[in-house]
Amino acid sequence: MASKYTVPGMSREDAARVVEMLQDRLTATLDLHLTLKHIHWNVVGPNFIAVHEMLDPQVDQVRMMSDRLAERIATLGHQPLGTPGAIVRQRSWDDYSLTRADTQEHLAALDLVYEGVNADHRRCISELDELDLVSQDLLIGQSDKLEMYQWFVRAHLEDRSGSLSNAGARTEGEAAQKSAAQS
Repeated sequence: MASKYTVPGMSREDAARVVEMLQDRLTATLDLHLTLKHIHWNVVGPNFIAVHEMLDPQVDQVRMMSDRLAERIATLGHQPLGTPGAIVRQRSWDDYSLTRADTQEHLAALDLVYEGVNADHRRCISELDELDLVSQDLLIGQSDKLEMYQWFVRAHLEDRSGSLSNAGARTEGEAAQKSAAQS
């Protein structure tokens, strides 16, 4: 339910569209936060400790991103939705598909997760150029971190020629299989 107000200088219609995008990004970051923690708990094999410890700062930062998105939604006069049911209802992607798996398999699958989150953040950044520069700035700052985290993941998947072990994969399972085959 929308409030009867928004920030000065923004129409309620524009605020509603901005909130729609921010809510989608909130859903994505909440889902990403949980996915990262899931991987942290279920990663095994060579480089376990490096990956296990690499993920915790990402978990913390992504959780803080969710908080900032929710606060921006509230600032615009709307109600952020962050319950587990809301996440499941609102997301347009499937649940993360790997459970206990090797580090390379999880990282290959996580690369695809980051690919989706980062592409959608960039899409919203572009659209916000005409609607709300404050929200756009928030997403730009988040993209800087999210893209860096994807780079951290890809550094584990890249060979000397610059090729990724999960190249061409379209699903997490396929990414994991391709990466495992090259290990």
